[in-house]
Amino acid sequence: MNEFREALLIAITTPVYAIVIGAEILFSYFHHKKYYSTKGTLANVYLTTLNLSLDILVRGICLIVLNYFYRFHFGIINNVILYWFVLLIAEDFMYYWLHRVDHYCRLFWAVHVTHHSSEEFNLTVGFRSSVFQPLYRFVYFIPLALFGFKGIDIMFIYSATQIYGILIHTQTVKKLGVLEYFMSTPSHHRVHHGSNVKYLDKNMGMVLIIWDKLFGTFVKEDENEPVVYGLTENINTYHPIKLVFHEWINIFKDLRKPSSIKSKIMYVFGPPGWSHDGSKFTSRQLREKKNKR
Repeated sequence: MNEFREALLIAITTPVYAIVIGAEILFSYFHHKKYYSTKGTLANVYLTTLNLSLDILVRGICLIVLNYFYRFHFGIINNVILYWFVLLIAEDFMYYWLHRVDHYCRLFWAVHVTHHSSEEFNLTVGFRSSVFQPLYRFVYFIPLALFGFKGIDIMFIYSATQIYGILIHTQTVKKLGVLEYFMSTPSHHRVHHGSNVKYLDKNMGMVLIIWDKLFGTFVKEDENEPVVYGLTENINTYHPIKLVFHEWINIFKDLRKPSSIKSKIMYVFGPPGWSHDGSKFTSRQLREKKNKR
């Protein structure tokens, strides 16, 4: 049954992706927007291929772990419609925390940074995956199994919500009216990919933006401050190894600096940008510096 659902998702989304990406490329070309570059698009394809390959390799292990914890579930929803609706909301909630940890802990940021390293923003950036995230992503979904959701259903809903998450990587679609209040929209997600100090570590929701509004990570796209895509320090390379490992290399460089054990721990588990000597700054420190001006 799950194989049929996965096959149906692929059958539906493949032509959809082809049409909308093709349309955006044509729009960009004829309106001289320069949303796409050949090297950038190939880098996105390369990274999603690595991610997908690893995802396929570990999927069986993830399912075994989720099914193991499902054996101890302490609740179940019998109504089919309510079951899938609650699973969608709960999975999106857990993804928000996965995404937030990826931004606030440098160890996981080293994985996730590949998704943010593009200085372009287009639909193919949605495929610019965090290569090693499949190795730990399922851990965040264990509570869902304990609440009575089957592992196979958790994995299916994640795949389904990823479709929406990919489609909001666009500059072509502007604001979407009432949807801006509760959905993650292209406008909200453009903020998420901004390197502007104001936009750093904001708008982490996949499908819903309500989690960001509840937990203080929401910022509107400001028409007076256009989004600058990429990192605060861009990598300026398409080298296939550096694309994946550049932040790991930076971590090892920081660990070699003369510093205390506590500082070395912070270089791995502290927020990105943390430094023991003030040579670099976290997103919070950057905002504090900007507000003092």
